[in-house]
Amino acid sequence: GALTAQKRSCNSSHEDCRNGQPSMSRVRFFPALCFSLVALLHGIAARAADATPSRPAEWAQPVEAQFNLFRMSPTLYRSALPSRSAVPLLNDLHVVTVINFLPDADSDWLSAPGIKQVQLPYRTNHVDDSDVLKALRAIQSAEADGPVLMHCKHGSDRTGLMAAMYRVVVQGWSKEQALKEMTEGGFGDSQHFHDSVRYVMQADVDRLHEALINGECSTSAFAMCSMKSWFDSAHVQR
Repeated sequence: GALTAQKRSCNSSHEDCRNGQPSMSRVRFFPALCFSLVALLHGIAARAADATPSRPAEWAQPVEAQFNLFRMSPTLYRSALPSRSAVPLLNDLHVVTVINFLPDADSDWLSAPGIKQVQLPYRTNHVDDSDVLKALRAIQSAEADGPVLMHCKHGSDRTGLMAAMYRVVVQGWSKEQALKEMTEGGFGDSQHFHDSVRYVMQADVDRLHEALINGECSTSAFAMCSMKSWFDSAHVQR
């Protein structure tokens, strides 16, 4: 029967057979082989995971994908245009101010009495230093009261530019660091960032920082806001 067949497959005079039974070394070989294969596959998976670049800890961290919502710091968030369904989340994050870079007000979706609304519309293809200083000053002022959310329509272009300028002017990042986060941070299609990237590259960061500290509305004495301020002061002196 089975024992006879087993004996036929085994040469009793061979050192690998004993009394017609396969050697224990051969029996033990198969579990060892299986274990080795499992270990090999595990090692390949681990190396693949290690090869996947992790998100830098200093970059804005994702909070809610539906609204393209990211946390830039304990007091600053960025997102696309929220909806009424986002209000409970904003309350959970203790957001007390929402800064809107769109021409349409947030009153259509936001009516929470504990959240202040600030509207600073601008376009990235017409942005100048006065727009940036106004936004940075509004962010810093609002942060004194608690967490702030800034947003535009998609949370990538207008919001991305102000996020990058906040990084370099307020937090002291290099332009290269800020642009890398802007274009590779997963906030949207980087092909739409041309105007924003161009502004960041040509911005005089030192002058912007100085103007922000000194309360100036622009880096240029000939900017409309600077001229208005000069005329207003001249009128008062009269």
